[in-house]
Amino acid sequence: MTLIIMQKDEILKLVRDYADEAHGDQIRKYTKERYIVHPERVLKICEEYSNKLPVVAAALLHDVLEDTDVTPKEMKDYLSTIMLAEEATRTVKLVIEMTDVYTKAAYPQWNRDTRKQKELERIKKTSPDAQSIKYADILDNCREIVQYDISFAPKYLQECSSILKSAIRGNKDLRKLAMETLDHEKDNLRKKKTR
Repeated sequence: MTLIIMQKDEILKLVRDYADEAHGDQIRKYTKERYIVHPERVLKICEEYSNKLPVVAAALLHDVLEDTDVTPKEMKDYLSTIMLAEEATRTVKLVIEMTDVYTKAAYPQWNRDTRKQKELERIKKTSPDAQSIKYADILDNCREIVQYDISFAPKYLQECSSILKSAIRGNKDLRKLAMETLDHEKDNLRKKKTR
């Protein structure tokens, strides 16, 4: 197989299209937009803090293994056609690190609090790059959830706060921004509740 060398932006467009196709007809819960808008926003945040192709590609792909039928092997096989083998391997490893293990489907006997606590312990052990992507994911999701789901938002913000306090190996500036945004969204939530 011959790998044609492409520019990073060309590769990211192909990765974006792959993620969009993998997510298929999935839509964002609150806005009813195509699901890809969320990974695109996570990518934009990550690009401000990292120029490493595996990191920004994984930002686009971070929910694919969790929310679709795509397997790690299928993802790696595809990525190997558009980027160097070591970049493809690293990208898939990051996506695997970003994929929730302690899901309701896998552990139906556990309540949400137990699953999230187990997930927190797992996330603390992930790589700095995976934690940085997680910070960006939190940034995007917390804004949307506070805006559209005032009843779930307190629980979600508390879970995110626990992650940000424990997962401290990622990009320091991005983590700081995520923590500040979380505080801001907590204030927004308090204001909404007093209206």
